[in-house]
Amino acid sequence: MIVKRAVFLDRDGVINRAVVRDGKPYPPATLERFEILPGVECAIHKLRKAGFLVIVVTNQPDVATGVQCREVVEAMHDKLRATGLCDDIKVCYHTDEDCCDCRKPKPGMLLEAAREWQIDLKRSFMVGDRWRDVAAGKAAGCHTFYIDYNYKERRADNPDATVGSLEEASRSIFQEN
Repeated sequence: MIVKRAVFLDRDGVINRAVVRDGKPYPPATLERFEILPGVECAIHKLRKAGFLVIVVTNQPDVATGVQCREVVEAMHDKLRATGLCDDIKVCYHTDEDCCDCRKPKPGMLLEAAREWQIDLKRSFMVGDRWRDVAAGKAAGCHTFYIDYNYKERRADNPDATVGSLEEASRSIFQEN
């Protein structure tokens, strides 16, 4: 069995622009507001060309709370797939109150992807802009990158590296490998 390496990416704030209100990040409300951040396409294409799987792992609790329609979230994911920016997308539609295994900071989405794609988590990376992303990556055994936007919320605990963008994280991944 061939064991693969992956770069797991949070969606909002890593791949696309998050909507920041009162210092807190939120997903875009419509497909029209779903804007890929500068440098993301190039960084992802380089990672994929280097042999990394790129897997999006995203919490989308606004669907469970009725703030967002699942069809809109799926349209955003269809756009990502159509542009070739990922190999797979794992989504948790639950809230914290659901106590599921897939909602970050738990590592369920990463573990599921590792089983499905034969990924070596210890040789893989998690890139996120919130403490939950770093905690999920750490719990799965990945090297973690924290994109620090200085949100007014809990900060990530002990990421392996703090960066300013996915592009910067990808450069570090290439330097380490």
